[in-house]
Amino acid sequence: MSDHELRVSKIRNGTVIDHIRAGQALNVLAILGIDGTGGETVSVGINVPSDRMHHKDIVKVEGKELSQDEVDVLSLVAPEATINIIREYEVAEKQHLERPDRVVGVLSCPNHNCITNADEPVETKFEVLDDGVRCEYCETILRDSIAAHIAVE
Repeated sequence: MSDHELRVSKIRNGTVIDHIRAGQALNVLAILGIDGTGGETVSVGINVPSDRMHHKDIVKVEGKELSQDEVDVLSLVAPEATINIIREYEVAEKQHLERPDRVVGVLSCPNHNCITNADEPVETKFEVLDDGVRCEYCETILRDSIAAHIAVE
């Protein structure tokens, strides 16, 4: 191993999110609801040298496999990422992210006047655009800080 390589220990079971755009790892953690209080063991590499991307971020979460909803929302902030599900130290599944056409029930609308914020039993629905998402009810467009609008259950 050369001085330029990064070594992070393998995880037994969990998820490795690789090829995250440099600087987005903390947004990925926010989307997954990982803030250090849930007891997960997490390894994060930020601005790591990469042959394919020049620099990248990487997140390893021990003991957690991502749901499809989590994967869909991740694709909004880390469209180039690769999801590796690890079981007994081996890659059991590998998934390249695909941006969905819409996300339902996972983002909150930033428009306080939107019907989804009026204590009505209305599930949020966002159309995925090239550069953000648009609320299907009030048409508010969210381009930045998508991670800050993850709906907390």
